[in-house]
Amino acid sequence: MLLRVILSQDDIRRITIDNMPETVIGLHLMLKNKLGLEGDLVVQFQDPEFANELCNLSCMSELPKDKVTLKVYSKNLESYHTDSTLDTASLTTSSEESFSPNASRPRQLPQPFNIPTFSFDVELKLRHGNEAFHKDGTLLDVSKDTKSDILDKIAEAIYVHNPYPTREEYDLVSQALVEKHPCLREPGSVSGWYCWKFSLKFKMGNFRQKLRLAGCPELKINSRSPGTPGKGKLKRARKSEVNFLPDIPEGKTQRSLEEERTEMVTEMKKRKIDWQQIKEMMTSTFSLRRKQIVEDEPPVADVRARWPALFSERQIEAEFARLTSVDLKGSLFAGLDKYLLRFLEVFRARSGLVELNSLLSTLDNDSSNQRQRAVVLMGLPYYLKDVAKLYKKVQVTDAEEDWTKGMAVGILMVEQNNDRVCFAVVLEEEIIFPSLSDFPTAVALLMGLLFALNIDYPRGLRYTFEVIQKVLMDIGGGQCSALLQQAFIHQGLAEPK
Repeated sequence: MLLRVILSQDDIRRITIDNMPETVIGLHLMLKNKLGLEGDLVVQFQDPEFANELCNLSCMSELPKDKVTLKVYSKNLESYHTDSTLDTASLTTSSEESFSPNASRPRQLPQPFNIPTFSFDVELKLRHGNEAFHKDGTLLDVSKDTKSDILDKIAEAIYVHNPYPTREEYDLVSQALVEKHPCLREPGSVSGWYCWKFSLKFKMGNFRQKLRLAGCPELKINSRSPGTPGKGKLKRARKSEVNFLPDIPEGKTQRSLEEERTEMVTEMKKRKIDWQQIKEMMTSTFSLRRKQIVEDEPPVADVRARWPALFSERQIEAEFARLTSVDLKGSLFAGLDKYLLRFLEVFRARSGLVELNSLLSTLDNDSSNQRQRAVVLMGLPYYLKDVAKLYKKVQVTDAEEDWTKGMAVGILMVEQNNDRVCFAVVLEEEIIFPSLSDFPTAVALLMGLLFALNIDYPRGLRYTFEVIQKVLMDIGGGQCSALLQQAFIHQGLAEPK
């Protein structure tokens, strides 16, 4: 089927689908993968029975047979549950607005990348150039001004999705450019777009510098004062956060937000906490909190002292939703259930791994869904050959000061006579969430903390957390490491993006 997909007034795409999904949900998933969209979708179609006026799509049988025009946009959920309200004013979607340097956006480029429409004179030159190329292979003589106009427009289109593109994404965009406008191919180049790639990289650097000087917080944070030695760590969204470093809300100042933060500290000391007020103030102070966490990189203990409400289970879930527009527990549990049987099947195929066999044997006595989820999560580091451990077992009778010794990131399993008592989430040798009832919940909260506190995944558990994020939670799955591609996608444990 031939689809004409309207994302915005300036972004209308043509897509050919060989096998149309049988359900509306399947269509949503396909559109997300094809167009690089995030969040819940609303899909409308031009209904021929109503003079091609737009109607919401509720059943696939409503669509015409051969070709159809769809209107697609994302909607941010105001709440995933009663304690995680999103700031919808700061999380508007790129498909419903014009370019904004600080708009929430997915952190990967859509595939295929849609080359934007250039200015009228440039489009006219390209049209004549493409006609000449198709006629006799003549390439367009691109002037300096024309090339600059082309690169400026593409840089802006890239930034909407990702301010720091990867090498592969530069390849993707450069290839898309010469495919749409073959008259721009480079003479004597095997690929035809290699120099465009390097020109685009320089242009993106200049574009980021312009926005940095204009005060864009996500880019300004990476500027260095003259004479500052060395090259510091680049502070950017590394886990596909869509709202990494937002602006201060209109009508607010850093001083007024700091006053709200102080009020929250006082409220959290009360015996009876007003959680509705805490929720509203945490949403209001989100930009200040992100600025302090990303810029200053304070220890966990310092963040806990300044933002005690953040270390409640309900607010970690809400903060994760603010950062990613994804439900923390819901996305992890749904991903686990989706791939549960396939994971266990692959684990059993690795019969030579003693640790995996030991975990799988526990299913003989307890094969509940919750236990199967736990086995999959516990087994990931062994299957992926990560060098560090995700969890540590301790006995109730062990000295408590030794429980978390040497644990930078992980989950504590407290046992008594080999019977599990509870789980706890540990960061920087401190127990953050004690007395949790199950392992999957502990993993979800640990992921929430790593996102909320902008903590990099530990090198020894890099692949484990990558699988949890990109495969199970389906966040940023379009950019997977080679090992993940080989270990999971090629074996059918995840769908290629």
